[in-house]
Amino acid sequence: SVYLGRMRGPAGFGKTVALKRLHTQYARDGELVKMFHDEARLTSGLSHPNIVMTLDVLEEEDSLYLVMEYVHGASLTQIVKRTGPDQKPVPLRITTGIIASMLDGLHAAHEASDENGTPLGVVHRDVSPQNVLVSFQGVAKIAVFGIAKAAGRASSTSDGSAKGKVSYMAPEQVLGAPITAQTDVYAAGIVLWEALTGQRLIDGSSTAESVRAVLQLVIVPPSSIVPE
Repeated sequence: SVYLGRMRGPAGFGKTVALKRLHTQYARDGELVKMFHDEARLTSGLSHPNIVMTLDVLEEEDSLYLVMEYVHGASLTQIVKRTGPDQKPVPLRITTGIIASMLDGLHAAHEASDENGTPLGVVHRDVSPQNVLVSFQGVAKIAVFGIAKAAGRASSTSDGSAKGKVSYMAPEQVLGAPITAQTDVYAAGIVLWEALTGQRLIDGSSTAESVRAVLQLVIVPPSSIVPE
């Protein structure tokens, strides 16, 4: 669950934040707790204007919280949905600006290293419109590194299972093959296509159908749907 919160400090200091809380029933699951801690550890080392920042981690009895930067705005999903396939799409310059900013954030994550200069090897693995937040000031940020693949994670990410949303996966991700930064860039391409057209690229009625669509994907030019 994600809550709106407020950090308070001395001398009248105050800051609005987002509180991400692991449900109590999952707080006893060792693997999920490791993933939660991993997200905190990973995002705390990522500093970029186009990445949602983690500010603190709180533990309280059976509850775990991530204190995160609050983005006052909307997700890319909400922005595209407000236009819809039968209405005027988001202007091209705005769409490309959002995606370019998202890619800047992803690139920063892909190139990130620890304090000793050792590459972290981050791959987000869940690039999708839901995880792109756009502030009302027009700043786009990539969020939710909960299932990111990275060196030094406590939780396993090499068990062969495909983590992420099938409709935005690259073929190698669906097949459980090794993934790289290119996997995220591929997903970003799907996000761009959907933002340009206001339509879903892969919208299978079942996971099996979506997997089949990923492996047999034929992409029509966005201009065949939206001439502009």
